Amino acid sequence: MSTHTAAPNPPKSRVVSNVVKGCLGNLIEWFDWFVYASFSIYFAKSFFPADDLTAQLLAAASIFAVGFLMRPLGGWLLGMYADRFGRRNALAVSVLLMGAGSLMIALSPSYQTIGIAAPIILLLARLLQGLSVGGEFGSSATYLSEISTPGRRGFYSSFQYVSIIMGQLSALLLMILLQNILTEEQMYAYGWRIPFVVGAVAGLAVMLLRRGMDESDHYKEEQTRAKADGQKQVGGLRALAKYPKQLAAVFGLALGGTVAFYVYTSYMQKYMVNTSGISKEDAAMISFIALFIFMLLQPIAGALSDKIGRRKIMLFFSIGGTIATVPLLTMLSHTSNVFAAFGLMMVGLVFVTGYTSLSAIIKAEMFPTKVRALGVGLPHAIVAALFGGTAEPVALALKQAGVESMFFWYVTGCIALTMLAAFMVKEPSKNSQLDLRRPSDATGTTSDTVADSTTDTAQAAASEQPELVPTK
Repeated sequence: MSTHTAAPNPPKSRVVSNVVKGCLGNLIEWFDWFVYASFSIYFAKSFFPADDLTAQLLAAASIFAVGFLMRPLGGWLLGMYADRFGRRNALAVSVLLMGAGSLMIALSPSYQTIGIAAPIILLLARLLQGLSVGGEFGSSATYLSEISTPGRRGFYSSFQYVSIIMGQLSALLLMILLQNILTEEQMYAYGWRIPFVVGAVAGLAVMLLRRGMDESDHYKEEQTRAKADGQKQVGGLRALAKYPKQLAAVFGLALGGTVAFYVYTSYMQKYMVNTSGISKEDAAMISFIALFIFMLLQPIAGALSDKIGRRKIMLFFSIGGTIATVPLLTMLSHTSNVFAAFGLMMVGLVFVTGYTSLSAIIKAEMFPTKVRALGVGLPHAIVAALFGGTAEPVALALKQAGVESMFFWYVTGCIALTMLAAFMVKEPSKNSQLDLRRPSDATGTTSDTVADSTTDTAQAAASEQPELVPTK
């Protein structure tokens, strides 16, 4: 039977600094990711030959979708890299890949200059960025969770989505700024290149900054233990396969939250324009204000989870989302009042906060150190590729078919599956792998946090350390 002892506290003087550095990289990665979607209307004609703008946008959107398909590969490769060579190194690599992709797009000659090579360069750039985002989530979630102070992990790790939303808002702000400084002709000619240059330069700066972060003590201890046991490598798919219940839990918890996140943050602006009949300008303003408030809610919900537990917050999202999604989207489709639309969007985002604020920590607490980055990153990336990236196309296809309300039920069904997963999972903060370390652990039987899978030994060890576990 494995011996469990308390993991050491991270140095408190460095926690905030490390969180900020980790989140700055996350912000840049998601800034670059959203810049592509925001500015595609301007750069599409530079990369594709068709005179039809719709055809150009469709081609650009198709390459954008390829980036989603690369995310599982990024979650796998960079997840394994983070588990074997360190969270800090993986985070530096991920932001470097994103910056390289942005630089390729910024400097690429147009289709009129180099022909078919232009869309090929764009495709290669998006492949790099897809790898980057796929690997960033697991590595970032793992790092923020491991370097956070026990008892405040929910609060600190919630800043992962603060930085994601901030990246989205930064891309939108830069677009508004350039639109007011440059003429439309200048935006089509060269203005669209500016945000990609900004992303590339910022990515390089953040990569250098991330090299100065403290490495996680959990990772360093696991490496020491592995060397003492004579292990040649740590983690990998074979090791991860020993934790099927945790993997299933991550899939279930991520499914509804990922779909809801993309619906209320990315698709909602188009939905208000195409379905509600709200002007583009008003829809953009509604989205910006709502997302800003949504960003501020993340640490509040994260801190609350440290007090009352992750499971209750996750059930707030999943139960509320299951009940409210159809009424919210239905009412929103029948209103053109900007204040009513803002209120309805905000209600949806309040529920989504119950997922996004805990997305990092609730998953990281389920896995031991040796497979944590891979265990968090890979299943999340698969869910994002299969369900997050397809949320908007599914919505538009059902609208075009004249059955848009079916999409409301589709979203509801995804959230309902997350509700089932939340009911099945034991309180992660009470059985957290972050509060325990194992000098030897050859199997995955002692690390389950899914209902009826936690051993008496783990429970006894947790009960002996009440100061490390948030109380209900």
